[in-house]
Amino acid sequence: MEWMAFFVSCIFAINIGASGAAATMGVAYGSGAIKKMHVALILCSVGIFLGAVIGGGEVIKTIGSGLIDQQLLTVQIVIIILASATLSLFFANILGIPLSTSEVTVGSVIGVGIAYQSVYFHQLLWIVALWIIVPVIAFIITVTIQKITQYFFVHKMKKFSKIFTILLIITGFFEAFSAGMNNIANAVGPLVGAGMLSEMEGKLLGGLFVALGAMMLGRKVVETNGKRITKFTKIEGLTISATGASLVILASLFGIPIPMTQITTSSILGIGFVQEGKRVFQKEVVQRLIKIWVVSPLVSLIISYSLIQAIVFSNWYSFFMVVIVFITTIVFLNLTNSILKQSKQIKLRRNEQ
Repeated sequence: MEWMAFFVSCIFAINIGASGAAATMGVAYGSGAIKKMHVALILCSVGIFLGAVIGGGEVIKTIGSGLIDQQLLTVQIVIIILASATLSLFFANILGIPLSTSEVTVGSVIGVGIAYQSVYFHQLLWIVALWIIVPVIAFIITVTIQKITQYFFVHKMKKFSKIFTILLIITGFFEAFSAGMNNIANAVGPLVGAGMLSEMEGKLLGGLFVALGAMMLGRKVVETNGKRITKFTKIEGLTISATGASLVILASLFGIPIPMTQITTSSILGIGFVQEGKRVFQKEVVQRLIKIWVVSPLVSLIISYSLIQAIVFSNWYSFFMVVIVFITTIVFLNLTNSILKQSKQIKLRRNEQ
């Protein structure tokens, strides 16, 4: 059974790299500081690995033992947690959506905790509160810096273009470093918590496979975060990367699994808000990102809870009930969305007439 836990952990780590890539060098690529995609992915991978090995320990402790009773982490439970998170992240990567690995992992762990009625709610509430607060802080910081920059330095930016390019690549690298510090715990934290790996072994294994995932599968998500949300200059990209790297490194030092992709995307939205105003929030890609951010931890929670009921407790009635309710909810939401779209189209036709 242990080999399966390691296998699922490595697959999850690869998916983490694919998703987290957009939150790091995607900004440098989108602003034109890095022209070639493969260069961006290489720098991203190196930064992730170094961040994992040097500073990934504190968040590993939180994922491994800070949310539920560590004694629950048997090999079987570890496989269920990692498999649930991997499935959620895999579908997001296919869609090219920069999903937060922290959210899906915490959701999977909490699903197990609910099934066993053993959740450290005080720690959970603190983490969820920061998931909301920190991206808002990133948005505010970016908007503030952007307005100050436009007011004081708008006529001098072209003179320092090369300096901005170098600084942007450096801050993008440190953002990748911060991703390594924070995100590798999602893949190896349960293994370390179960005593299957030492902390250093977890950091090495997680760092290697997350970096590999960024290199192999990060292209689509880099494109999404770099060019599909809004256009930004090098100085704007510098603001985004510096804000994201600083906040994530700070959170990692305190062992907090933070949604890095939300922080970076919130910063990008801050740039878009200064440029376009409220219209930036009306873009389809932005609305889709927000919906998935809300749903993702719930999806992984439901998957892990259902698997516990079916595999561990052999309670197939609860398993099928949860699955039926989940599918019914998705169908209902899709129908509601279709009705709203039809209503908008009818109103537009009436206005045209």
